[in-house]
Amino acid sequence: MSKLIIDVREPFEYATGHVEGALNIPPDRLMQGATELNGVAKDTPIIVYCRSGSRSNVAMNILHQMGYTDITNGINKDQVEARFL
Repeated sequence: MSKLIIDVREPFEYATGHVEGALNIPPDRLMQGATELNGVAKDTPIIVYCRSGSRSNVAMNILHQMGYTDITNGINKDQVEARFL
């Protein structure tokens, strides 16, 4: 099963640089149901990141509430690229 990487920063932040292949879904979109995740299995490994790890921590909680079970806080772009790619 391949992992899914989600950049939870705002679109203007995402536009300044992001992990290749990462979806841009800020926390407010996650709270609205994030249709980008339709069809994604609940046990898919998901790595979330932002700038400092704070928003990605919030996103982890939202994703857990949505039923996702394998979520990792990648902290930021550099950490994700170094640890998960």
